Amino acid sequence: MPEQPTRVLPVGPDSATTGVMPTPTTKLTTAVETYLTSLRQIRASGGATGERSYYGPLENLLTAVGNTLKPKVICVSELADQGAGHPDFGLYAARQLQKKQPKEGQVPERGVVEVKSASDDAWLTAASAQVSRYWERYRLVLVTNTRDFVLVGEDTTGQPATLETFRLADSAEAFDRLLATPRVFARQVGAGLGEYLARTLSHRARLTEPKDLA
Repeated sequence: MPEQPTRVLPVGPDSATTGVMPTPTTKLTTAVETYLTSLRQIRASGGATGERSYYGPLENLLTAVGNTLKPKVICVSELADQGAGHPDFGLYAARQLQKKQPKEGQVPERGVVEVKSASDDAWLTAASAQVSRYWERYRLVLVTNTRDFVLVGEDTTGQPATLETFRLADSAEAFDRLLATPRVFARQVGAGLGEYLARTLSHRARLTEPKDLA
């Protein structure tokens, strides 16, 4: 199993309070704060029913980060089965979409996303048969349990490899405690997570099937 590091980067001054135009880092931190606030609200409602309850905040976070990139990257849910099952999200370059939907036959250029609950182990999921199937088809799989993020890509020999990881909390219980103050939490981890996701969404999957090149 790969080592599970915690990566936390400092957040600079909030440009919204200084009269300066928002920087990319500020936009990323704001997106992360919105994500953490949404998770807290869902948990506090008592109505969450597993990982599907958190699809909305994750989709919004990934799309917000994708909007800072050139070309923009859009997170799309409810993917059609393209031979490996149904990943939770696909990450498409904006040019792959038409009327906010993937063009027919398009494989998500920036990979797919598999979501699990906060109590699941993202590293075990990344090593699972399910993710292996997704990787064989899409070559880039971002696995998350909402508090850990594991990007599975390929090494220089074309074999599956963990490219980069990011951890928000060591356990679901610790995550719940940190979510009690989402703004403070975002100031601690927002820039780090936002920049990690920006790098993740900048990876392009290597197309392996002739029909994907059309």
